[in-house]
Amino acid sequence: MSHSESTAAVGIIGMGLMGGALMRMTGASRGWDVDATRCVNAFTAADVFDHCAVVFLCLPNSDIVRSVLSDAKLRAGQILIDTTTGDPRDMAALGAELAEKGVHYLDATVSGSSAQLLQRDVLIMVGGDADVFERCHGLFTLLARDVVHVGPCGSGAKMKLVTNLVLGLNRAALAEGLAFARQLDLDLPQTLDVMRRSMAYSRIMDTKGEKMIAQDFTPQAKLSQHLKDVRLMLAASGIPLPLSETHRQLLEKAEALGFGDADNSAVIKAILES
Repeated sequence: MSHSESTAAVGIIGMGLMGGALMRMTGASRGWDVDATRCVNAFTAADVFDHCAVVFLCLPNSDIVRSVLSDAKLRAGQILIDTTTGDPRDMAALGAELAEKGVHYLDATVSGSSAQLLQRDVLIMVGGDADVFERCHGLFTLLARDVVHVGPCGSGAKMKLVTNLVLGLNRAALAEGLAFARQLDLDLPQTLDVMRRSMAYSRIMDTKGEKMIAQDFTPQAKLSQHLKDVRLMLAASGIPLPLSETHRQLLEKAEALGFGDADNSAVIKAILES
């Protein structure tokens, strides 16, 4: 799939933060969303499916993906690239069902925010048929600094849950550390600088540290979406995940405080308002 062939035929379903970023990065010809103000050259989802050989699905969960696809008139040979962080079991089942119709399905989860996607500073983890992955490799490299095929359908979602588990706990740990520093009357910008220079460093300090200090929760990725991911982790695991269980409780408290649609850095509010 050449650059000119892929971008001319690309469409987006779900024009939120990630979908809007994908539209800009791919130069997709059509985009549809339930919010009509976000639509691009499409009045309905059918306008995208009917005119695009490759369609990105950027939706809140796998139930919504299935609902959208249930009304779609898909064609044999069409490629669906699902960036949704969904239930791995549902995504594997959906891939098998679509394969019976000759439709190619890749669950291509993104490690990184929409803002990082716009800088081409994300990793894409792809589950699905290896040959279809290779056909789309050039398209993925337009979007990401790195892309990896991680196994059959559902594997992209599994890997995203694992990476999001560690990422989310890094964010919660940073929030707790800054809250602790505040309680100790330390200078918070200096504290963040010291942590960045210490063995405590994680990349989350670069993307969320200043936001937590300034309490600027303009969304890069919504807190409620990560809470959904944590619930998926807990449901998918056959072993206890005690840190993730505590994280779930913190996120639920932040959501109850009214920060569900805020940036996920707002988890700090659940600690500060304890």
